[in-house]
Amino acid sequence: MSGIREICFDTETTGFHAKGDDRITELGCVELIDMLPTGRQYHAYLNPQRDVPEKVTQITGLTTEFLKQNGKLFEQVASEFLEFVGDSKLIAHNANFDKSFINAELEKSGFPTFSDDRFIDTLQMAREQFPGSPASLDALCKRYNISLSSRDKHGAIVDSELLAEVYLQLKGGRMRNLDLGSGQSPDITSITKNETKERPSPLLCNLTGDQVRSHKKYIESLGEKMVWNKYWR
Repeated sequence: MSGIREICFDTETTGFHAKGDDRITELGCVELIDMLPTGRQYHAYLNPQRDVPEKVTQITGLTTEFLKQNGKLFEQVASEFLEFVGDSKLIAHNANFDKSFINAELEKSGFPTFSDDRFIDTLQMAREQFPGSPASLDALCKRYNISLSSRDKHGAIVDSELLAEVYLQLKGGRMRNLDLGSGQSPDITSITKNETKERPSPLLCNLTGDQVRSHKKYIESLGEKMVWNKYWR
């Protein structure tokens, strides 16, 4: 498939400290071509090998027991995750957070980490476009009238799908994609201009004779080189 390939991705974690003992619990990726989802996705539940705090369970719905039974170790999914993302740009909301956890897991599993230039941060994009306004993913969905009905709890795939819609809007919306993929620029020569047509008869002058003479005197006072003089001679 031709076009620009990018990956919207999100992680759910046990906490905020990637360099501490917090781990990824869920990983979700959505493939974009020319900023539009293709339907290809990658998803995995991960066993963090530690307890999931109750506050985190309230947000994500993921429990320690569920992840023990259904989650894999990151090292078991690392290869298929890396194969899915390939060399595409990685789009995340608050990318520094997700980048720190992904790189921590890659490093622990003996894989090369991602460089900073692999990431596009939609949080930073939103702050630049709407300075001083709320820039959370929920706030941007509300700004762009993107439905949150698909989300009961925070989940990596659902949030990646929402992020894909937000990213498209931040980049200019669907109208921006009308000519992508054609390999050609829009034919602006085909746009017709509204030509001014001459009136069949001139409009009647509503000025009095005194007003015409007064205006002519004012034009003459501006000097011989003024362009208006040619319309009064």
